[in-house]
Amino acid sequence: QVQLVESGGGLVQAGGSLRLSCAASGTISSINNMGWYRQAPGKQRELVAAITNGGTTQYAESVKGRFTCSIENSKKTVFLQMNSLKTEDTAVYYCCAGRAWPPARYWGQGTQVTVSS
Repeated sequence: QVQLVESGGGLVQAGGSLRLSCAASGTISSINNMGWYRQAPGKQRELVAAITNGGTTQYAESVKGRFTCSIENSKKTVFLQMNSLKTEDTAVYYCCAGRAWPPARYWGQGTQVTVSS
């Protein structure tokens, strides 16, 4: 089993930055890929960014050029650097991990990101 613990959410003004972190523990040898999804009120959960152990990334079109996903393999920790935040980025952000691509086997508890205008 794998446990994911997120940190770094909060309230920020539009144009600001936040950095999310997610640390995996447990059977981390079963993890090939990690990433982030988000879910805004009344909307479906969507993939924001994902990264392989080798560092290959995939981003949603809406965040390309603003968000950067990175991974520290030795600690199985994934980060999401969010710059130039917009009000439409407001959502609960969930860390995810797994063998498949995109990762969706294990989930964190979610962290709220609120961007004010």
